[in-house]
Amino acid sequence: MKSDILIVDDSKDMLEVVGRQLEANGFNTFKATNVIDAVDLLKLSIPKLLITDIQMPGVDGGKLVKYVQKHFPDLPILVITGYPSIDAAVEVLKDGHIDYLTKPFTHSELSESVNKILNNNASKDIQFSHDSFVKIKGIVGKAKSLENTFYLIDKTKDNRVTVLITGESGTGKELVARAIHYEGKFSENPFIAVNCGAIPENLLEAELFGHEKGAFTGATISREGFFLAANNGTIFLDEIGNAPFNVQQSLLRAIQEKEIIPVGGRKPKKINLRIIAATNSNLFEMVEHGKFREDLYYRLNVINIKVPPLRERKIDIKPLVEHFIKKHSLELNKKNIIVNQEALVVLKNHNWPGNIRELENVVHQALVICDDEIKVKHLPEYLHLQPYTINNIPSPSLKSLKEAELEHIRYVLAYCNNNKTKAAEILGITRKTLAQKLQ
Repeated sequence: MKSDILIVDDSKDMLEVVGRQLEANGFNTFKATNVIDAVDLLKLSIPKLLITDIQMPGVDGGKLVKYVQKHFPDLPILVITGYPSIDAAVEVLKDGHIDYLTKPFTHSELSESVNKILNNNASKDIQFSHDSFVKIKGIVGKAKSLENTFYLIDKTKDNRVTVLITGESGTGKELVARAIHYEGKFSENPFIAVNCGAIPENLLEAELFGHEKGAFTGATISREGFFLAANNGTIFLDEIGNAPFNVQQSLLRAIQEKEIIPVGGRKPKKINLRIIAATNSNLFEMVEHGKFREDLYYRLNVINIKVPPLRERKIDIKPLVEHFIKKHSLELNKKNIIVNQEALVVLKNHNWPGNIRELENVVHQALVICDDEIKVKHLPEYLHLQPYTINNIPSPSLKSLKEAELEHIRYVLAYCNNNKTKAAEILGITRKTLAQKLQ
């Protein structure tokens, strides 16, 4: 069984070089360009080894090392550092048994260090803390609208059936794909995520299926693509609606024949993996307008998992806010931050067109400027100046004073869950006066 290794470095070139060297030696690699993403990956699946740089923008690698030592004390760590940051690395090394390599290092030096660490830890019965996990790995929520999502994750996690995840932008479709992979029996194998909308159309086919030397200008060496990198595991194709027709044809062949042909190649290569695709577009409408292959649509849409928008799961806003506070507090060096009730009401009454991604951005921004708690004044202006509702009761508008007073009373009562004593206190009147006004 291949061992998983998490590599963390803000240099994409370094990630690529180290990743390819380790994959050539038979390891599965997961990559992160910053500490926050690395922590998220650790919450999804625990590797056999963490390789991290120390000096990185934002949260430095030293904080990641301390986080891992606290939450995953048995996870071995290999620090890679350049000569200018060797002093920082030495400080980190004082905290425990951690190996390190100085840049630049050779392929053999990397292999020797990794094999030595893994061999030393092979006999340990490693126990990891999973306190931060929720019901389905990586997904925070208990809304009724998520029940079918959880049900289908459970039904698809242990087989290689093709899955299409649909939902608005920012709803967490990649989290669902990761949950399917890491909850199931193939979790030890690679998970490769590809954003089809972020890769130029003329390069997407070569990136997915690889290419032979000389296949096009700039192809100076042969290269395996994402499909072979994900072999025996899962490939996640986000924004699949952006794939051009030549790529759609190759995807159809990959699904039907379980083989791919690299660009410029003639000999097909067999693959055995699970394909999960995702889109925020209506693929059926795209088929009707001739913008997406009908045969590929039905091949992808064997199991359709619909991820509900945040406006349909308002009950999850509070736990999501707490999750994002915990996530970004590490980066901002803040502790024990809470969100007060008034700010929470404002957050719950926004419709969140940008969904969870928008909520995370709002919480992150509020964390930067708050002290010990997030208040309404720390939220973006567009949130707390818009008309608000609680239990579908609108805010006072251009009505008579009597009507406005009644609506305000109803709003405060809804805010207090119909607790008349508390409502009267907020309104500055007696409970008896409140009862008379309601009559």
